[in-house]
Amino acid sequence: MTDFTMKKDADGVAIITWDLPGKSMNVLTEAGTQELNDLIDDALADDAVKGIVITSGKPDFAAGMDLNVIAGMKEKGGAQGVFDGVMALHKLLRKIERAGMDPKTNKGGKPIAAALPGTALGIGLELPLATHRIFAADNPKAKIGLPEIKVGIFPGAGGTTRISRLIGAMAAAPILLQGQMLSVQKARGNGIIHEIVADPVAAARDWVLNAKDADLVKPWDQKGYKMPGGAPYHPAGFMTFVGANAMVNGQTMGVYPAAKAMLSAIYEGALVDFDNALKIEARWFTKVLMNPSSGAMIRSLFLNKEALEKGANRPQQPDQTVKKVGILGAGMMGAGIAYVSANAGIEVVLIDARQESADKGKAYSEGILDKGIAKGKVTEDKKAQVLGRITATTDYAALEGCDLIVEAVFEDTGVKAQVTAQAEAEIPQDAIFATNTSTLPITELAKASKRPEQFIGIHFFSPVDKMLLVEIIKGKQTGDRAVAKALDFVRQIRKTPIVVNDARFFYANRCIIPYINEGIRMVAEGVNPVLIEQAARLMGMPLGPLQLVDETSIDLGVKIAKATRAAMGDAYPDGAVDEVVFWMADKGRLGRKANAGFYAYDDKGKRQGLWDGLAGQYPVAKDQPTLEEVQNRLYFAQVLEAVRAFEQGVLEDIREGDVGAILGWGFAPWSGGPFSWLDILGAEKAVAITEDLTARHGERFQTPDLLRDLARTGQTFYGRYGSGKKAA
Repeated sequence: MTDFTMKKDADGVAIITWDLPGKSMNVLTEAGTQELNDLIDDALADDAVKGIVITSGKPDFAAGMDLNVIAGMKEKGGAQGVFDGVMALHKLLRKIERAGMDPKTNKGGKPIAAALPGTALGIGLELPLATHRIFAADNPKAKIGLPEIKVGIFPGAGGTTRISRLIGAMAAAPILLQGQMLSVQKARGNGIIHEIVADPVAAARDWVLNAKDADLVKPWDQKGYKMPGGAPYHPAGFMTFVGANAMVNGQTMGVYPAAKAMLSAIYEGALVDFDNALKIEARWFTKVLMNPSSGAMIRSLFLNKEALEKGANRPQQPDQTVKKVGILGAGMMGAGIAYVSANAGIEVVLIDARQESADKGKAYSEGILDKGIAKGKVTEDKKAQVLGRITATTDYAALEGCDLIVEAVFEDTGVKAQVTAQAEAEIPQDAIFATNTSTLPITELAKASKRPEQFIGIHFFSPVDKMLLVEIIKGKQTGDRAVAKALDFVRQIRKTPIVVNDARFFYANRCIIPYINEGIRMVAEGVNPVLIEQAARLMGMPLGPLQLVDETSIDLGVKIAKATRAAMGDAYPDGAVDEVVFWMADKGRLGRKANAGFYAYDDKGKRQGLWDGLAGQYPVAKDQPTLEEVQNRLYFAQVLEAVRAFEQGVLEDIREGDVGAILGWGFAPWSGGPFSWLDILGAEKAVAITEDLTARHGERFQTPDLLRDLARTGQTFYGRYGSGKKAA
């Protein structure tokens, strides 16, 4: 079995087809790289071959590089192994690009074209960029891009150098620095793709038979080449790079090494000839790959995420694909769940107490689809199909035939118990009942069910259509089939699941609430709110704790605080936080929804900066803590809860802890998640910091026994538990 095959036709065209066995998408493997190299050598050496077409035997061209190959380079040879491996890839693509032409005259080469049937990402675009002409099918689902930055690396197989030299640094910035995905039309519009055709293989074949010598020479191999938009030493180019540097640092706050390295590779590469630019790109790529942040991001955002989506922790149960889902409650959460379900092809019954509310819930889907139409991403036919799958009603009898129920009514135990009983009177005996809750114990809610083994928690994050994570919570009596059903449903709606056991706040809220509380506690202590917010952003959090509580609403914080205090009694630890939050709520400053919170807002809801009235109640102290101390408090408030959740068996797999943290509340993606971050920091150093924090700020920073044990033995979380092993 081979990744690449080649057929030579009677007209002298060699068609190389990429078709990785056993995979739905092509990825470039180590074996595949060697096969492609050998086939290119064969075709270039064969006098009967006039030209080459590289295409795919699958509906898409390729999804990128097999990241296990890159990891293998690192493990086998360290930095030198990575550099040598990348340069070998550069040599292959440069061989394709030069295609046997004379180095002095640029003549005598064989035309090589790429025929893309669909999506081309990462190396799946870098390879076509090395060919002489790219033909793409008119495929509305196809995505063209270089998304490597999203997993902590950057395009290192010539993509960074070729794209920036092809369209200029300014135009390349969103593609390279943001991992922007393009439609084939947009890719053609900016010059990345040459032609959109009905049959790309046929068109590519015709082109290679008629191509002239001049058609094969890339701009950067021509005499007098000038970089579009200007090189760094050109006045316009100089301003571009100054602006790009500011943009990168503004967006990454300096904590994402790949973005800075990529910009350096572009800048330095633009000062030399193309072949030396490739060496510079390879050196910066190697530097990034050797950074522990890169390895952690690849592991969490690619390897672990993919494993969870493929059912790494799914119980051994028959297929539980959802055919018809009943959703109880057509508010914001219920409406969002209805949309993602219907959009995934599932029949939906959306129930609310009033028909008007049910209809409004369905209209939410219509609004999303209309926005998609306006952006050219959705057709009228697709809209009609999705809306046609949603039945909005008040009649519980419509739940007949549903194999999954998702209850998304008000966060009240009594209300949830009432609708549970109503639904169970109508649904099949084997239907799974899921409650969407962020705080209420699943085991307690399951008491309202006649079939607690078929009762489970599914915690969606808002807004449902945009948030990637779904937290699945097992009650004490939840059975394996319910877990499998929930996991299969999450896979159907194209989200990433984590599975946790029932405990207060489950996993995500358990970790994020202390982060918010620590920020508010510092306000009460007189720490400058600007320092608090900037410290959070400088450590890679998307939002500071004060902005985050504004976004989620301060009155929700009041409600959670009151419920938690009632449940914990004298053990309740957050009285100092409540003082601030309750005062804000009494002032009517409920957050963004009220245009008034820790931040000030204009009449259109645009954030204007921190509210200056805060200092009147909580004056800023003369002596301020260091940036490092504020960051340690904000970081460890989260990561210690993650460790405790794992230690106590609430979280069963650290992979889920890392993926869930990044996708659920945006925990510093550069770090790979709380467990990866602790491994980067080192358990011994983490213990030293937590002991200091405990001494100065209290028992909430007390070192977990598990972390102390790792420090004592010199182990890491992934070294001991990385394969999915439980803590106990």
